[in-house]
Amino acid sequence: MNLQLHLRSRDETPPGSGQWKEATRVQELPARETAILICDMWDQHWCRSAARRCDEIAHRMAPVIEAARARGVTIIHAPSDCMEFYQDTPQRRRMIDVPYVEPPPPRQIDEPPLPIDDSDSGCDDEPQDRVYKAWTRQHPAIHIAEEDYISDDGREVYSLLRQRGINTLLIMGVHTNMCVLGRSFGIRQTVRKGIQCVLVRDLTDTMYNPRMRPFVSHEEGTELVVRHIEQYWCPTALSEDLG
Repeated sequence: MNLQLHLRSRDETPPGSGQWKEATRVQELPARETAILICDMWDQHWCRSAARRCDEIAHRMAPVIEAARARGVTIIHAPSDCMEFYQDTPQRRRMIDVPYVEPPPPRQIDEPPLPIDDSDSGCDDEPQDRVYKAWTRQHPAIHIAEEDYISDDGREVYSLLRQRGINTLLIMGVHTNMCVLGRSFGIRQTVRKGIQCVLVRDLTDTMYNPRMRPFVSHEEGTELVVRHIEQYWCPTALSEDLG
């Protein structure tokens, strides 16, 4: 069974001009050669507004994951810092047992700074809460099936992809400007290892405070980061392609 994804990217035309043109192409992906990674969809967050948005995304994400799994897509749950909670589950043990695959030397990819200023940790509450680890597990709205995998380690994720012959990793979850890009299993490191990534752009969010540069709404800040990813890292798609 194949997935038909409408992939959106941005091309610099002409090269070096600083002018980016949106382009969409359709790509057929064998479901058995595709995985979904759910990035840091935690049960709680230190930033109350981020927690509210994550809760909303989790409930929209859950049926998408169920549909993709039913079509044969491998599902990887990656709630960072929560492996102790899952240490005795078969999904975690199965991931640990995957034989290690040495990744290739990382590709050199140049990237300018992000288009938003998240140096204040990105919380748009007023007043802002202090930063602390509020999460203990993945959001309970997202079902972890018997055949799924659990990891927060990029080496484990890469080994699983190569062992199972998976060529494309669809990434959804939070937060686009931080964990989705920066984790060891995130877009930057995975693309540098030669795996095709696709960001599911309607199932993500940023940590961005509109009181910081470029002083746009939270939603506009998220869209700016999505465009940045489309320019420098990988295409994006909508979750409706996975149903």
